[in-house]
Amino acid sequence: MAHEETAVDDPAGPDLPAADGDDAALVAALRAGDEAAFATLIDRYYATMLRVARMYVATKEAAEDVVSETFLGVIRGIDRFEARSSLKTWLFRILVNRAKTRGEREARSRPFSSLGGELEADEPAVDPDRFRTDGSWATPPSRLPEDEVLAAEAGQQLMAAIDALPPAQRTVITLRDLEGFSGPEVSSLLEISEANQRVLLHRARSKVRAALERYLEERDA
Repeated sequence: MAHEETAVDDPAGPDLPAADGDDAALVAALRAGDEAAFATLIDRYYATMLRVARMYVATKEAAEDVVSETFLGVIRGIDRFEARSSLKTWLFRILVNRAKTRGEREARSRPFSSLGGELEADEPAVDPDRFRTDGSWATPPSRLPEDEVLAAEAGQQLMAAIDALPPAQRTVITLRDLEGFSGPEVSSLLEISEANQRVLLHRARSKVRAALERYLEERDA
C-alpha cells in the first residue's frame, strides 16, 4: 500500500544523526525476524511512544492502536531502513505520521505547532542562572543528592511532575530528557521551531524542578 511506503521513509537532515553500530546490530536482528530484538524495541520505546501518540488522538485506546500500527510498520518496512537517520528517529517519525493520520481521521488532530497557548501563557519567570546554556540544571534541586534522584520514591515524584505538565511541554521533556533526543531531532519530529522547542523544554524543566523541590520541603517538614 502507498501509505505503508510513505510511513516508513527514512528521512535524515543535516542535524539528524545517522544510525550507529548498536543500531546496525538491532536492525540486523529485526531483519532476521529475531523476536527478542523486537521485544527490546518495545521495552525501550513503548511508554514514550504512547505519550507522543496521545498528543494527536482522542483516547488512550486510539494511542495504543497507533503504537501497535507503528510496530507493525517497522516489521513491514525494516528492509527499507537505509540508516540515514538513527533507528529511534525513524521509529518516532513513523509514529508521528501514523498518529497524525489517525487524529485527522478522528477530526480532532491539532498540529503540535498550534499549541501556542503553552508558549504564550503568563507563567512565572525562572532565573536563567539555574540552568546551563544547554538547558540542563546548573545545580540539582536543593537537598537532592544524586543517589536520591535514582531512588524509587523520587523517581515516582519526577514522573508525576512530568505527567502533570501541559501536553506539549510533557512531550518535549519526555523526548529530550527521558529518551535523549537532541533539540533538532525533537523540532523535526514535532514540526516546531528550534526556538519553540527550547521554550517548551525550559518551562517543562522549570516546573519539574519546582515540583521536586516542593516534595523535598514537604517531606523534610
